[in-house]
Amino acid sequence: MNKVEQQVITIVTKQGAVCADDLAFHGIPREYLPRMTKKGLLQRMVRGVYCLPDADITEHHDLALVSARVHNGVITLLSALAFHQIGTQVPHEIWVAVKARGYAPKFDYPPVRYHYYSGAAYELGIETHIIDGIEVKVYSVAKTVVDCFRLRNKVGLDAALEALKEGWRAKKFTADELLLLAKKCRIASVIQPHFEMLVA
Repeated sequence: MNKVEQQVITIVTKQGAVCADDLAFHGIPREYLPRMTKKGLLQRMVRGVYCLPDADITEHHDLALVSARVHNGVITLLSALAFHQIGTQVPHEIWVAVKARGYAPKFDYPPVRYHYYSGAAYELGIETHIIDGIEVKVYSVAKTVVDCFRLRNKVGLDAALEALKEGWRAKKFTADELLLLAKKCRIASVIQPHFEMLVA
């Protein structure tokens, strides 16, 4: 193993996975990724994303795969609910929020559904989790509930109501947290009546 390959291994060990942009940041040519894969030093996870051959894989591995390539992406809506174990929805795609006009790469696997957010809708309620060594941004439960109501035409009102009820009963957010986010995202007039019925 040469010096550059050792540097790549160090980067992958630290980050959990790498793509060509990660190597470029360190001044390493992208050709090292397929070359090291042929040698068995790296393993291709999906197109453009590589990890160590003995990497541990968790149940949220697909979220890590997407986050490794979509640096400005935040796991949202049904995928965020599934991550937080709220509701019964099982999405067949990874739902990802990106900034309006942001970079949204195509995936062969896993299937990805992009939603373009701007302003407070994008910036508020972001949590950071480490999954399989990769930094994954996911909206908090309260922000996810707000987004489900805001985009109820995409997820369905039933899913939004279920998220509100289960999140509240599981004490995943406070009333103040939920209503403040709803106000900042301009959806308070829709959420508040449902929330008041829930807590009455």
